Amino acid sequence: MKVKKGLLDVLKGKFLVSGDAPKNWLFLLYASFLAAMMISSSHQADKKVHEIAQLTEEVRGLRSEFVDTRRHVQQLKLESSLKHVVAEKGLKPSQKPPKKIIVKTID
Repeated sequence: MKVKKGLLDVLKGKFLVSGDAPKNWLFLLYASFLAAMMISSSHQADKKVHEIAQLTEEVRGLRSEFVDTRRHVQQLKLESSLKHVVAEKGLKPSQKPPKKIIVKTID
C-alpha cells in the first residue's frame, strides 16, 4: 500500500512541492541539462558524419577528374601527338641526326 501511495505521489508531482522540493528541482534541472547536452552532442555527431560523407564524395569526384586530366596530358605528350601539332605550324622533323657536343673542362 505504501509503495502504491509513493508512486501515486510521484505521478501527481507532490515531490516537487513538498518540503525538500528545492533539492528535487535542482536534480531535475541537472538531469534536463545533461539530456539537452546529450541531444546536442548527438546532433553535432550526425552533422559531422554527413559532412564527412559529402567530402568523401567530393574527393572521389576530384580524384576521377585528376585521373582523366592526367591521361589527357599523357596523350598530349606522346610523340605522335606532338608531330601532328607541330606539323600544323609548319615544322618538320630534321632529316639529319643531331650532333653531340662534348665540352672538356680544363683542370
